[in-house]
Amino acid sequence: MERSLVLVKPDAVQRGLSGTIIARLEKLGLRLIAVKMLQADRALARRHYAVHEGKPFYDGLVAYICSAPIVACVFEGKDAVQVIRRAVGVTDPAKAEKGTIRGDLGLDIERNTIHASDSPVTAAQEIKIFFREEELFSV
Repeated sequence: MERSLVLVKPDAVQRGLSGTIIARLEKLGLRLIAVKMLQADRALARRHYAVHEGKPFYDGLVAYICSAPIVACVFEGKDAVQVIRRAVGVTDPAKAEKGTIRGDLGLDIERNTIHASDSPVTAAQEIKIFFREEELFSV
């Protein structure tokens, strides 16, 4: 079984969409095996977005993810990363297909509602940033 990290971003948490997003992913046959609400600090955000360090949008991305609480989740299932990426849609909600999470719920390219791991390798790294092994409940 494959695992993927999903972050419900500040804009979605503030708009009360956490449950809606989690339910949409569960309806795809994925299992929620870990979930927590937290306020990301700059150190956590910098570790999570380290791959983007030095890019023009990096500082804004770090500031945004720290601006309000997020909900961190781990989902498990067959081809979980690709299933979730398809459900999430492209980064820019204005270009995302209707029926995807970003296409239906995203506000703009910065406040795009959700983060999802882009590969199984990245997922394993990202999960370790947000969760200890004993916090994962595979059933």
